Amino acid sequence: AQKAKKEQQQREREQQQKQQLEAQQRVRQVQQQQQQQQTKQQQETKQKEQKPQKPREEHPVPQKDQVRPVQTPTAKPIPEPATSVNSEAEHSRRLSLLESSLLHIPTGADSERPRAYVPQRPCAIPPSFPTTPLPAFESPEMFQKLSIDTLILSFYYQQGTYQQYLAARELKRKSWRYHKKYMTWFQRHEEPKHTTDEYEIGTYVYFDYETGWCQRLKADFTFEYPYLEDELQPALTKKI
Repeated sequence: AQKAKKEQQQREREQQQKQQLEAQQRVRQVQQQQQQQQTKQQQETKQKEQKPQKPREEHPVPQKDQVRPVQTPTAKPIPEPATSVNSEAEHSRRLSLLESSLLHIPTGADSERPRAYVPQRPCAIPPSFPTTPLPAFESPEMFQKLSIDTLILSFYYQQGTYQQYLAARELKRKSWRYHKKYMTWFQRHEEPKHTTDEYEIGTYVYFDYETGWCQRLKADFTFEYPYLEDELQPALTKKI
């Protein structure tokens, strides 16, 4: 056991000596690299110092006799004013141009393109059948003669058209008001029981367009003015 212990100690000493030698070799290599870099930098600095510098160009100083005088710009002659005859002719010409432009002033219809009729559901029809709607269906007087059911039919099934606008205007003229929340038309059945600046409570007739396509009665209904589709202010919407 003592012999094995001695052999192990001997191996450890040899390994330590080997590590010390390797460390010394690394230090020497680093020192050599640093010396090489320093010598290289010294050589570069010497080469830069040995480069010949370009001589500065000396500009000759002009003598007094060689100095040229500065030329001042000459003033342009002012044109003479036009005679009274020419000014009157020019004035009359401008007036005539203004009058002609006023006669041909553009209107709002000039910016609109002519719109051709496009059917919503095109289908094959005989030649004797009319291809465009009658002009009477674009007349407000025509919509005044229609019933409530027909006006509401035009409102819901002609959306985005001029006929929908005419139908809505005629419904409002007949004391119907559109509710933006329920998306249907209401009309007072009697005077409201309670009225404030924001709502009113009472009995109303409304048009049921979803289930029965008929007029129904709604008692104790709270009609809130913010849901009223009207251009009037909330303080004036009591007359619905």
